Amino acid sequence: MTTNSNTQSNSVVFQTLGTLSGKQIGVATLNIEKALNALNIEMVQSLTQQLTTWRDDNSIAAVVLDGAGEKAFCAGGDVRAIYHAAVATPGVVTAQATDFFSQEYQLDYLLHTFAKPIVVWGDGIVMGGGLGLMAGASHRVVTEHSRIAMPEVTIGLYPDVGGSYFLNRMPGKSGLFLGMTAYNMNGADAHYVGIGNHYLNRDDKELLYDAMATIDWSDDKALNHEMLHALIDDMQADCKTPLAESQLRVNQTQIDELMSGDLPAIVERVSSLDSEIKEAQPWLAKACKVMLAGSPISLALVHKQAQLGTDMTLAEVFKFELGLSVNCCAKADFAEGVRALLIDKDRNPNWLYKDVASVPNELLVSLMQSPWDENDHPLRLQS
Repeated sequence: MTTNSNTQSNSVVFQTLGTLSGKQIGVATLNIEKALNALNIEMVQSLTQQLTTWRDDNSIAAVVLDGAGEKAFCAGGDVRAIYHAAVATPGVVTAQATDFFSQEYQLDYLLHTFAKPIVVWGDGIVMGGGLGLMAGASHRVVTEHSRIAMPEVTIGLYPDVGGSYFLNRMPGKSGLFLGMTAYNMNGADAHYVGIGNHYLNRDDKELLYDAMATIDWSDDKALNHEMLHALIDDMQADCKTPLAESQLRVNQTQIDELMSGDLPAIVERVSSLDSEIKEAQPWLAKACKVMLAGSPISLALVHKQAQLGTDMTLAEVFKFELGLSVNCCAKADFAEGVRALLIDKDRNPNWLYKDVASVPNELLVSLMQSPWDENDHPLRLQS
């Protein structure tokens, strides 16, 4: 791996790698290993600025995003500042929530609309905000050590960062299942539902960088995409640890049956699952346990989210999610969920409603109502 330059913020390291073609590859490494590379607003701003520069730089042919260490690419967003603001001003849409989510979603949208190839090395933990980064990349590599989830129901949120777009495009009701249960996907699961579109082994990372340096990169972005896809596919065929069988694929029919019908029916079905089934399928038992302990408001929102279908554009999805996210911070279970999981760490949240049947529909309608008119919406999304 030939490094031509190296610049660093406190939390993201940026490098450019030379290639035989004369073009360069930009590499951005999330660099807060002790926090599992969780995104804070400084990282979001640094990434947005550098990616915009690389997008407009004709000498940069492709971009790679990875994370420091082997534990995580990115374990989510650092939401502590949003929590403290929410607690200080309950019921109010705060500047902290609006600033963080709007800048995070603009970064995600930039990735989705980036014309040049973007590789995300999705090794280790990829959750929440990390999944938002990964979903936007054109080349999404998972490994035998990938652990990927949308665990927002555990903190009183919902699968955001474009989840309303990509979850509804997954096979059957697997997107709803992932949102409801925070199920931890392995690389095979993520590959099956489309979160990953390539599979390599953890030890292949440097080999990938070296191989990317040999591609005959040009100004033809479409051709660059094709060459990179072909390269990674060829490497996948040589993996020492091959792609495993996906639990989600094998059990798709069961998942579809479990997640069918209205929300009370789903919860009842999950609650009354036979103990023998749970014993035979520990992955399902864990998923059900997490779901039943999650925020009833969040479960209701995930179910509503699954009914959005696939008609909304990506830009419309992010605008919708920004309003929903800041509303969740102001008047739903977000503050209590973060307190229980991340602040006091007692893992004993006192949710606003005891079950999904108690959640008023008018609350859900108000949460899904944007706090802004179209003219003063904080997101200005342009491809």
